[in-house]
Amino acid sequence: MQKRYIIRDKCILLFTLLIFSIGTYSLFGNTRGVNFFDLAVYQHRIKGVVTDSGGTPVQGASVRIKGTSTGTFTNSEGVFYLEATPTDVLILSYIGFKKLEVIVGSSEELSLVLEEDVTDLGAVTVNAGYYSVKERERTGSISSISAADIEEQPVTNVLATMQGRMPGVYITQDSGVPGSGFQIQIRGQNSLRSDGNMPLYIVDGVPFTTQSMESFYTGEAVPGIINPLNNIDPTSIASIEVLKDADATAIYGSRGANGVVLITTKKGVAGKTRFQIGYTYGLGRVANFMDLMDTNTYLEMRREAYANDGIITYPANAYDVNGTWDQNRYTDWQEVLIGGTSDIIDATGSVSGGSEHTQFLVNGNYHKETTVYPGDYAYNKFGLNSSINHSTHDEKFKVHLTAGYTIQNNNLPGLSFMTDIYQLAPNAPALYQEDGTLNWENSSWENPYSVFETSYESKTNSLISNLLLSYEPIDGLEFKTSLGYTNNQFFDQMLRPSTVYDPAYEITSEFSNAYKNQVHFNSWIVEPQVSYKKEFSAFKTQLLVGGTFQKQVSSQLVHSTSGYASNSLLGNMTAASFINIATDDQTEYKYNAIFGRLNTSLFNRYFINITGRRDGSSRFGPGRQFANFGAIGIAWLFSEESWLENLNFLSYGKLRASYGTTGNDQIGDYQYLDTYTISGNSYNGIAVMEPSRLFNPSFSWEENKKLEVAMETGFIKDRLFLTVAYFKNRSSNQLVGIPLPGTTGFSSIQANLNATIENKGWEFTLRSEQFKNEDFSWSTTFNLSVNRNRLVSFPGLETSTYSNSYVIGEPLNISKVYQYEGLDSQTGLYQFKDFNDDDLLTRENDREAIIRFDPDFFGGIQNSIRYKGLSVDFLFQFVKQDRYTGEHSMGMAGRMGNQLNLLQDRWKQPGDIATFQPYSSGANSELRSRYLNYSQSNAVLDDASFIRLKNIAISYQLPRNILHGVTCSIVLKGQNLLTFTDYEGLDPEANFTNSLPPLQVLTTGIQLHF
Repeated sequence: MQKRYIIRDKCILLFTLLIFSIGTYSLFGNTRGVNFFDLAVYQHRIKGVVTDSGGTPVQGASVRIKGTSTGTFTNSEGVFYLEATPTDVLILSYIGFKKLEVIVGSSEELSLVLEEDVTDLGAVTVNAGYYSVKERERTGSISSISAADIEEQPVTNVLATMQGRMPGVYITQDSGVPGSGFQIQIRGQNSLRSDGNMPLYIVDGVPFTTQSMESFYTGEAVPGIINPLNNIDPTSIASIEVLKDADATAIYGSRGANGVVLITTKKGVAGKTRFQIGYTYGLGRVANFMDLMDTNTYLEMRREAYANDGIITYPANAYDVNGTWDQNRYTDWQEVLIGGTSDIIDATGSVSGGSEHTQFLVNGNYHKETTVYPGDYAYNKFGLNSSINHSTHDEKFKVHLTAGYTIQNNNLPGLSFMTDIYQLAPNAPALYQEDGTLNWENSSWENPYSVFETSYESKTNSLISNLLLSYEPIDGLEFKTSLGYTNNQFFDQMLRPSTVYDPAYEITSEFSNAYKNQVHFNSWIVEPQVSYKKEFSAFKTQLLVGGTFQKQVSSQLVHSTSGYASNSLLGNMTAASFINIATDDQTEYKYNAIFGRLNTSLFNRYFINITGRRDGSSRFGPGRQFANFGAIGIAWLFSEESWLENLNFLSYGKLRASYGTTGNDQIGDYQYLDTYTISGNSYNGIAVMEPSRLFNPSFSWEENKKLEVAMETGFIKDRLFLTVAYFKNRSSNQLVGIPLPGTTGFSSIQANLNATIENKGWEFTLRSEQFKNEDFSWSTTFNLSVNRNRLVSFPGLETSTYSNSYVIGEPLNISKVYQYEGLDSQTGLYQFKDFNDDDLLTRENDREAIIRFDPDFFGGIQNSIRYKGLSVDFLFQFVKQDRYTGEHSMGMAGRMGNQLNLLQDRWKQPGDIATFQPYSSGANSELRSRYLNYSQSNAVLDDASFIRLKNIAISYQLPRNILHGVTCSIVLKGQNLLTFTDYEGLDPEANFTNSLPPLQVLTTGIQLHF
């Protein structure tokens, strides 16, 4: 009974306290003029739609009731739902927009427009790798592109999305073959080694290898390197940042010498579950063919060549001109071999959503691309990406997990037939006989379709994952650990059956060959970090300390087989009579480091950023395994000074500078050690090991010293924004093979060469906003890079084996050739400069002219136009450069094989003013010798500058009332649509003259968001 009274008394007491609290709140605490009971009566569910000034939904905007912690986020349609009272004040905020406060009122549905804040650079956060920094406080050089730029392009490689969009970043495509790679240089070439200039790639905090996976035996089908970056689907990327100067890259130490590319994938956003589905279909083709001779012109050339050689009776093997082949037949081999159309299919789908504390995203993509070749060949890629973010209610503990898995299958002809395009006569025989078999025309030619008897197949499986754990015990102090794992598995094979040969040779399957290459790559990395930030009135500071522990293991097995009983067994190793192991390697690389960053600011306009790193690499010997790198960056936000307040046209102004050192250990594993190779030979039945490399305990790091000064200015509320940057980088202590006398038994020893390479230049970026209102907007971004590379010093260059490759004061990417002096109008012979005046033209003494292949300048201009639901984005890329002429790889005019029409401008008789010397079949030794010198002179260099409509994207978003609850967009995308150039070859961009050029692509599709 007593217990019941106690409970009753407690209830009365609690009720009394509740009434007292309500009364007190009504009298003193309710500054909004409504009491507790009013709240209970008028609270209701509201719906809001948030858009920008152009009517585009703003996804992920924060919506919060002022004075409370109650809030939510907008979904992909810019919609949010919230319980609120009529007198509640909503606060809406989103990066790049001005904060908006609005009273709820009695309406149950609100239409809210966020105004872009073009001058609020402090709200824009830039990913700098180990840390993020506000744009206005940034001291380093960082270029970036967003998902909006990436999704506009019908491409499959990450690097393709960056072409022409970033100053200082020069990217070229190796080939138009599906699955081929790209080359990238960030502010020039820093190393003498071609494989020592790759940047560091970081995907969601995990280093991603770009180590080439192809083999010499299997790699002909795909020119250049098979780049692992094909594993990353561009549609899954949220942003790409490129770190360029010392301030931005020094925290990555030895891995940041050639720049750092940060790739961040998309993450889930809080709100209701959202779905995205996209489908595109397109066509690709070779945009330009060379202007080659037709049959009549070609036969005229051939007959004249024999006449010039004094040959009256045509040789028996001159099938094209001696009557063996049809003199009236004409085949455009460009059209036959690469004139097809590539089908391109892309399908994407994603689901995302979550609560305030847990968000998720799952994204899938499929890509299929056929070739322009005859036959049924295709490149297939399937990818799955996922992420989940979770935080506790107090936001102290956070977990971020990302994972991506990609499968690629590529099927191509096993050999390249690009040279057949111009080596074949236009009156060459038909491809097939009447019975459908290959036509060998009585063994008078090599049928180009025999290449299709060979086959190439590659398979790639790639996994990249990252787990990020963070804990913030007190405000400003955060402990964080990043754990990453990468696994790449690559297999390719090339099969060459005996049917590739003319049956008249009676070559059987005993001579069929199969080549197989298997590569496995595993890497794990752990990076613990601790950061602390504190504000003291006008002074702010941030401190970051961390470590890196990384290990990667790679293996490669390459073997060839032959001697098959039947071609149907080709590729089955157990059926081969001969098996040769060309490569069987396993390497292990270990990397440890500690790094730190100290950032301070004063009065929010003076900034200092200090970064440092101590690296340890297993690629160097004892005593040389560790090195220190660091940088300092400063910035002055001069537009915040009081004495500039009256300059109304200047809305933003910042000066920044940086200096520091980074390193390079891109030399491969075990290069400092005595190593031995199993040669395949044997002694008394025992395998023999031969020494292959000498020990060098002094082998150490390359070092790159970087300096940059830049100014960023914004005018008229940043509607006009200009950035000008000057940089100067010097790389020394070059990691190369130093030549040795043959008497040592070794051709070279891996060592540090005391050579210095300099890269310097100017970078300009201009962004303008011509129009911007609710219905129409038009903005333009222009970038220009003027870079210069030169060899500053190279002790002993003149007496080294590099003397014919490099010149002090010249770029690295050069070639020493003969100096062409023109065509003698009396003799019709090519003339060259005799540098040592000995009346002899020799390679050693007279190849002193220099041709340069680096671009003089490059850049791009991008326009974005929006009118209500219609948007048009297009990018023009431009490059000023020289390349080998179109006729360079076509051989001497007059031999069997087609030529460019421009070769008709040849010399015929004394007094003729012509461009080319007389035709010859090769029997005239003087003409042949002069042609060989001509092909090794500066005459074969041509202006390959171009302006290209690199990308265009047209999108129309249907009115929302057509498909209720669904945002539908119709898209049209194009790549390489127009090229303006005087270059005579297939394409001015292609790195390899005998490779398929980048294709012209046009796709159309539909995107649904709901």
